[in-house]
Amino acid sequence: MFYCYILKSTANSAFYIGSCGDLDKRVIQHNKCLVSATKRYAPWGLVYKEEFITLKEARKRELQMKSWKKRGAIEKLIKTFQNFK
Repeated sequence: MFYCYILKSTANSAFYIGSCGDLDKRVIQHNKCLVSATKRYAPWGLVYKEEFITLKEARKRELQMKSWKKRGAIEKLIKTFQNFK
């Protein structure tokens, strides 16, 4: 299983969008400051995830979400996700 995910920084409320195969391991890497793109704003909390069969599909979704120019679109997606938990 592969994932597209959104993290939220508890330091400054920034969002990070990524994709990976092992989500638990990847979140740990972000919080141990092993990912150069996110180490400045650690710690991070997982606020959204989607599952995919292939990494290609997960990366396609990641790029789609990153293309959204407004923070509100990401916040709306997260809110919808949290309502279905």
